[in-house]
Parts: sequence; C-alpha cells; structure tokens
Amino acid sequence: MGDVLAGIHATWEFESDAVLIRFTRGNRGTPKLFQALRERRVPHEALESVALSPGKRGTVVLHAVPRPGADPLMDAAAGQLKAGCDPYRLVLPAKHETLAEQYADELRAVIPGPAPEPCATYLVSAVEAPLQFKAYDGKAVFDGDRVSFRWSWSGASTAKWKAGDRSFPVSELSGVEWRSPEASDGYLRLVMRDGASPAADRPARADQDPAAVVFGLGYGPVHESLPFAAAVLDAVRGAAPAQPVLATAGRDPAAVADRIRHLGELHGAGLVTDAEFAAKKAELLAEL
Repeated sequence: MGDVLAGIHATWEFESDAVLIRFTRGNRGTPKLFQALRERRVPHEALESVALSPGKRGTVVLHAVPRPGADPLMDAAAGQLKAGCDPYRLVLPAKHETLAEQYADELRAVIPGPAPEPCATYLVSAVEAPLQFKAYDGKAVFDGDRVSFRWSWSGASTAKWKAGDRSFPVSELSGVEWRSPEASDGYLRLVMRDGASPAADRPARADQDPAAVVFGLGYGPVHESLPFAAAVLDAVRGAAPAQPVLATAGRDPAAVADRIRHLGELHGAGLVTDAEFAAKKAELLAEL
C-alpha cells in the first residue's frame, strides 16, 4: 500500500502499518468535528473490520471499525455520533467503488480483526491539550494535567456556586461521561477514582454536580466537547492515582468580586443561610 484514496470530506493514505486520515478543511460541507480533528493516524492493529456499502446520492462508503479501547474519541462518544460525523467513514463517488473495494480487501488482509478483550492502551492519539469549551453553566479547561471548571454567573446552579470553581488532577479520575449536546440533557461529567469522591455522595443530576458541566443550545458543541472528553480519557489511562486535592477558585480579584456579589444575591433570596454566606465570603476573600 502507500496510495491515497480521496473522499468528499477526507483523504485516506494507506501506509505499511497504518491508515493516515486527513480531514478536509475550509469546506463548508465538512463536519466541524472533522475540522477539529484535522489528522489521525490509525494503526492497523487498532481496527477490527472494514466494509464497503452504498451511500446516499451516488456515493459509496468505506467504513473502518476500530477495536474497543483503541480510540479515546470513540470511547468517549459511546455510540452517540451520527453517521455523518463518524471519522472512520470515507464517503466516495460511486465511480470509485471498484478502487475502494480493492483497498478494503487489502486492509482486511492486514488488520487483526475482532479481539476478545478491549485494547489495554489507546492506539489512536487524542487531540492535544490545552483544550477548552464553553458550557451553559461554566467554562471547562484541560491543560493536560488538570480539568478545571469555572462557573458562569448566569448559568450555574446554586449548588455549584456554593461548591466554588473546581480543578481535578487526572490522577483523581477514572473516566469521563459525555452525553451529546444534541440530546436534551447533554453534559460532560468526570468520574472519580474509588475513594476520591464516593458515587453515593454525588448528585444524580449533572446541573447539581460540581464535577460536571451541562450543555445546551449553542453550548458544548460536539466538535469542542467530544475531543475534550477524549483528551481527558487519554490522559486518565496513563495517570497514576494520587491523594484527592480540591483546588480553590482562581485569584483574579474581579472574578472573586463577581462571586461574592452573586453569593450575596443568593443570600438575599434566602437560598444561602447567614452562616453559609459568612463562611463562603471569608473563603473567597482569603483567595485574594
């Protein structure tokens, strides 16, 4: 191999031990997720099957299926991606069907096929940190070592404002739950290692959980929040457990002032007791 097969939204280059997928950029029809991914190198050992099938409106689709545990993006997506946003689908004009079938046969000859167990390590790289996106109730940032949530003045619940901004080392995490923003209750929730935060102590609803951010119309779009979740998963798999550490809010005076102002509004509305207000205000002032 070593040849190139150009599709409508991507190009597959067939190397001796991998498929190099380059996604088209600047094309209005290309899914934003593809543009965010840019390029992916998929080793043959990361694939379990390849198929060619008819597409829509005079096209054919070359579809590779990754092994479970081989790609953090697909692990994070957990089957929620629409077919048009599947990075393992190459859509081609129907006139290239014979050529596509030839490449499919060559791939089938070199990939290992289905395995009894998921891959122990990720074989396809995630998008590199730093990454960030704006959720409905806050801003999520991942620097490669920590996931931080900074709550929005207008969108965050009282529970999250009481808890304060959060920063979680990846060594405290065991995974990430991503529910597509295209669902009515989309969110990104961090899953703690045993002992870091008992599941029984965590709110059932993501909008009440300080270890989660919720999506909404225009917030946490797939092309931003899914690569973010995948990058965190990739880092979590290689991290060692550490003692839980809860980071305090940032020291930006303006941000602290905004939080004290909002805390006062909660207190005035009767949602925060006098004792809670005094304690939290003292905690915030101590950060300056």
